[in-house]
Amino acid sequence: MKVIFLEDVPRVARAGEIKEVADGYGRNFLIPKRLALLAKPSAATLAETQRRIKVQTESEVAKLAQHLEGKEISLKVRVGAKDRLYGSITNADIASELQNTTGLAVDKRRVELAEPIRQLGSYEVAIRLAKDVIPKIKVTVTEKETE
Repeated sequence: MKVIFLEDVPRVARAGEIKEVADGYGRNFLIPKRLALLAKPSAATLAETQRRIKVQTESEVAKLAQHLEGKEISLKVRVGAKDRLYGSITNADIASELQNTTGLAVDKRRVELAEPIRQLGSYEVAIRLAKDVIPKIKVTVTEKETE
């Protein structure tokens, strides 16, 4: 069975390649998981279109990562005894502040915090935009002046 691979399959083929595979492997694994399509002329154009879209998306992600890398955001919060915060700063707070200061929209699920921030100080936070694209930003937590 000839198939066109839509995604990289380790030790088998890379995306865009046309290869001969065993009928059962293609019918029971590759095609249902949308890793490959049956090799037809219409499938070739579909695979090429998907490849172009993937390249365009990767370039947009790389551009966004370049804008985010090294950015600094500052959050002002109420503080209690021993510089402990009332509440905590979560990945949603960081994403919304990043949106307000830079205008770049980042999904809160992309912000990687091991645990919420509960102390004043500076923190380096990773933002996972893609599998291997992880820019880091600096988050500074300061005390809000009380009147």
